[in-house]
Amino acid sequence: MKKIVVASLNPVKADAVLSGFRHLFPGEDFQVAPIRVDSGVEDQPLSDQAARQGAENRAQAARLADPVGDYWVGVEGGCDTLGKEMIAFAWVVVLSNDGVGSSRTAHFRLPVEVQHLVEAGMELGDADDQVFGKRNSKQKSGAVGLLTGDVITRKTLYEQAVILALIPFKRSELY
Repeated sequence: MKKIVVASLNPVKADAVLSGFRHLFPGEDFQVAPIRVDSGVEDQPLSDQAARQGAENRAQAARLADPVGDYWVGVEGGCDTLGKEMIAFAWVVVLSNDGVGSSRTAHFRLPVEVQHLVEAGMELGDADDQVFGKRNSKQKSGAVGLLTGDVITRKTLYEQAVILALIPFKRSELY
């Protein structure tokens, strides 16, 4: 059984990582070991680069904290602005002893009220909870789930990025 150290205690992130690995490597057995590590970036990254750096930092910190693994995965959600609009997305970075892979999720536009709260310094999950009257939505379907009626959830959004980040491991002969 291969061990995946996930650099987060958020069950949505761990579930998305495990699901992505199982979809791309259906004949293999995996176990997930969630671990708390610091991202090294702001609690709410407000640029594409900051979110990517957070995912890299998390994966590297997980490897240092728990070196007995086969993969170390960092997932970092972020927001950025496109003109006057704010978008949300996440980066996924996967490390192994043989290489690295990374990918970003699709992005989606945030409602203006959520945007204003994030711009004022609130984390996206807390802003979502306030605007939508929810509690701890970031450990459930997240902003994307709230906005799509769970047609796409935080887990399914992250899962695709995990699969894409694993391409260099699936097709190692090309990388």
